[in-house]
Amino acid sequence: MIEIEKNISLLPYNTFGMARNASAMSLITHEDQLAELPGHEEYQQGILVLGGGSNFLFTTDVREWVIRNNIKGKRIIDEDKDFVWVEAGGGEVWHNFVLYTVQSGFGGLENLSLIPGKVGAAPVQNIGAYGAEIKDTLFRVKAWDLQQKCFRIFSNIDCRLGYRDSIFKNQYKGRFMITSVIFQLRKKPVFNIEYGGIRKELEVMGLKELSLKAVSDAVTRIRRSKLPDPAVVGNAGSFFKNPVISSDRFGRLESRFPEIPFYETGAGQYKIPAAWLIEQCGWKGFRDGNIGVHPRQALVLVNYGGGNGKSIYDLSQKIILSVSEKFGILLEREVQVYG
Repeated sequence: MIEIEKNISLLPYNTFGMARNASAMSLITHEDQLAELPGHEEYQQGILVLGGGSNFLFTTDVREWVIRNNIKGKRIIDEDKDFVWVEAGGGEVWHNFVLYTVQSGFGGLENLSLIPGKVGAAPVQNIGAYGAEIKDTLFRVKAWDLQQKCFRIFSNIDCRLGYRDSIFKNQYKGRFMITSVIFQLRKKPVFNIEYGGIRKELEVMGLKELSLKAVSDAVTRIRRSKLPDPAVVGNAGSFFKNPVISSDRFGRLESRFPEIPFYETGAGQYKIPAAWLIEQCGWKGFRDGNIGVHPRQALVLVNYGGGNGKSIYDLSQKIILSVSEKFGILLEREVQVYG
């Protein structure tokens, strides 16, 4: 049976620390409850699925009926000599699940350590960090169709995973609640330590023998050194995507800015660090009252306490405009803005 709470503060349920309210909220702990979601005529204004709230910026109160995904569980569903297929509930905390795979000796998710949020949000964002993305290991997604009132299975290809993108963010935005995800992980890990200073961090840690735990620990240390803890300073991690541009555009930019950093992505495209672009426009460390840009990481917009979503959104608009004027690149928000 679903319990419905009315006029609930969203402050504890979003890492930006926005003090907005939801007209109604329910906690989903089991798939059987999902069949009850339709039929509440008073909530015809729609349903908003909320996991860990680590990728939302609320600029207004929420009209929709908020359902919080708290479906837990993890289990091995199949294995062979090379791989193991592990299923996790959509409500599992992502980092806790990563630690479970690391402790179990299953390789593939260690570079994604300490990313905030829940398992159910991972395919929506195609979360990624330090040379790894969910699309590298995702095998299958089970999701509840809020319109058709039934479950649907999505393969890796069905999810249309792209850079911080998926079918759940576009064609099916707001239509599905992901109840579980199956990952195909390696019994014999293939380590990826050439991205984002992992190798250097391992040296600082004095670890010469590679292991899943060593890589996970290194990534965790790097993230903690660069990113503010949402429990201390409200934020949603990286606010903007790293733009990807053509080789022609990159050549023109490099002629004007020889020091511009880049990563070749293949197919004649180049990924430019958005943090560098923002920093070059003078925004790193900017503060306006209760909001600002983090002094250690220009990609992170922060709420120092008492800030509001509209102010942070307006700040992001100013950043987008300044980067566009200086570099001719239009930044895209990674965070989902509500309101």
